[in-house]
Amino acid sequence: MKRILNRFFLLIYCLGAVLFTKADTAFLVALLTAALYTCIHYYLSQRTYHLVLSLFSVLLIAVCPDFALFFPVFLYGIMEDCCYPLAVLAGLLSFLRSLSFPPEILFFLALGSILALLLNDYTTSYEALDREFKKTRDEGVEKTILLKEKNQALLEKQDYEIYTATLKERNRIAREIHDNVGHMLSRSILLVGAIRTISSDTALAPSLDHLESTLNTAMTNVRESVHDLHDESINLKDALNGLMKDFTFCPIQMDYDMGYEVPKSIKYCFISIAKEALNNIIRHSNASKVQITVREHPGLYQLIVEDNGTQLHQGTDSGLGLRNMRDRVEALDGMLQIRTEKGFRIFITIPKKEEL
Repeated sequence: MKRILNRFFLLIYCLGAVLFTKADTAFLVALLTAALYTCIHYYLSQRTYHLVLSLFSVLLIAVCPDFALFFPVFLYGIMEDCCYPLAVLAGLLSFLRSLSFPPEILFFLALGSILALLLNDYTTSYEALDREFKKTRDEGVEKTILLKEKNQALLEKQDYEIYTATLKERNRIAREIHDNVGHMLSRSILLVGAIRTISSDTALAPSLDHLESTLNTAMTNVRESVHDLHDESINLKDALNGLMKDFTFCPIQMDYDMGYEVPKSIKYCFISIAKEALNNIIRHSNASKVQITVREHPGLYQLIVEDNGTQLHQGTDSGLGLRNMRDRVEALDGMLQIRTEKGFRIFITIPKKEEL
């Protein structure tokens, strides 16, 4: 924008030459040509076009003296492209042509040429600073985005490590309860049974029965707690990675995008179905690539197991494994679809519920 304003400022300045010479037809033609040159030179950005226009302007100065009156306009365009030899040539021709005008014209053109050079130098410096500013700004925005992404990755990694540590701690607690409290309760139950067997005092029988019942109830509660802790401590991603590690039939990849709070019923369902699907690929498919996709959406959980095998899995509709998959999914009000186009694909969606 500054370039076009500078050009029109110089054009208006050169129009002031009418104060020192008459505005005849040649002057008007030179004015219109300079204005046209200004517009074309600004909107044509390629350097080749600029050079052609500058050469044309030099030829016009050489042919008609009135074009020398607009030398500052032409000079600004030539200097914008840093074509110094052409600028010197145009300056010499303009000087020679201005000799036919009153002496004031020479001073007028000299002042205009200085203005053109100063404006070009100032605008060039401004554009360089503007480019540097935009570059610095873009680099700053890019670095800010990268930092946000790294911070997000670190937070996600930290959350996953906390989640993994929590699951490990649950497993440890379950083992401690099973190995210590569970064994002590089992021993106590056996001791009560032994005391009852060897005791001949019938008065102790009700107390021993009550004690044995209490110990059996405590043992049942401990077992349920251990099972619940064990179920909640299952890491779906680690379990699927374990299945992939054991799968050596062909290359396999997984796209995992699940949250941490996955219901245990979903975990067991996806693990069992993925295991059965991989076993089917080994037994029935000639696939060379397998893809597992596990994703959590706002309203549902999704599991996709697909391969590129051209040999259809046997028992697609009536196989026991596939029937078990369908039963597991339907028990959770989910949907299972099987496609055999361009490979074998199992597509499972299970809606989210408050409690599963």
